[in-house]
Order: sequence, then C-alpha cells, then structure tokens
Amino acid sequence: MITVLILIGIIVLLAFLLVGIFNRFVKNKNVVKDAWSNIDVALKRRYDLIPNLVETVKGYAAHEKTTLENVIQARNAAMAVPSGEINAQIKAENQLQQTLRSIFALSEAYPDLKANASFLDLQQKLNEIEENLERSRRYYNGTVRENNTYGESFPGVMFAGMFSYQHFDFFEAAEAERENVKVSFE
Repeated sequence: MITVLILIGIIVLLAFLLVGIFNRFVKNKNVVKDAWSNIDVALKRRYDLIPNLVETVKGYAAHEKTTLENVIQARNAAMAVPSGEINAQIKAENQLQQTLRSIFALSEAYPDLKANASFLDLQQKLNEIEENLERSRRYYNGTVRENNTYGESFPGVMFAGMFSYQHFDFFEAAEAERENVKVSFE
C-alpha cells in the first residue's frame, strides 16, 4: 500500500513538474509575442509617416529619385511580410531602417530642406517613433533572451520538442546600419 502511495506521489509530482514546464513555455512565447506587438504598433506608425516624409523631400531633392524610391520599396517590403513571421519582419525592418538613414542624410545636403517646417515636424515624429522602437526592441530582446535560454537549457531542452518550443531571433541592428551613411552627388 505504501509503495502504491509513493508511486502515486511520484506520478503526481512529475505531472506538476510537466505542467509547470509547459506553462513556462506558453508564458515565454506569449510574452515575446506581446513584446513584438509593441514593436508592431510603432512600425505601423512609422509606415504611415514615411509617405509624407518622402513627399516633403521630393520637393527639395527631386533628382534624388532613387533614394526616395528605395525608401518606399523598403517600406512596402516591410509591410508585405505576413503577420506572425517575426524573424522575416526583423530583416525587412533593418533594410527599411537603413534606407531611412539615407533620407535623413539628404537633409544635410539641402539646407532649405533641413529648415523646412514640414520636414522638421516629420523628422521629429519619426525620431520619437524610433526612440519608442528602441525601447520596445530592448524589451523584446529581453523576452527573447529569456524564452530562448529556457528552451535551450535544462530542463526545458528535454521537453522543447514535445511542447512546441519556438525559438525567436533577436532584433539587432543590421550590419549596414552600423556604418556611416555616405551621400555622394557624383
């Protein structure tokens, strides 16, 4: 009888352990997705501002058509990534970030544009969004770190496959984003 009770106790203990591990996987995944939704909101605000920014710059830098087209193409590519494909979205956003840097570099070459009230307002709004994105990225990366660490360490790694563990990529700056923007009029 005591052996049966010990066996039942061990089974109940293992069941609680498995439930705890499963719940942690679910919690980590949901926290990462929540963190990503904060980034997604800021990205949508950025998408809405970009066409206005491009139109403002067009009036001053009409011969910079390629730069402006690249910004619009990068925006459209980022918007076209299906919802839920976080890793693909990160890559597209890094490309958009790089093209946005080139448009602000143009303002250095056009003093009238740099002083234009509409451009300054749009630039300020975009800077606010970028600061919000930076905070959201840090939070997102923290939740990704916690999720990935749990899924790749003991005891999570033993049950990762069974509980549909999902690995997420960090939202890091693209390699090109770490370099200075070069503007050439040759």
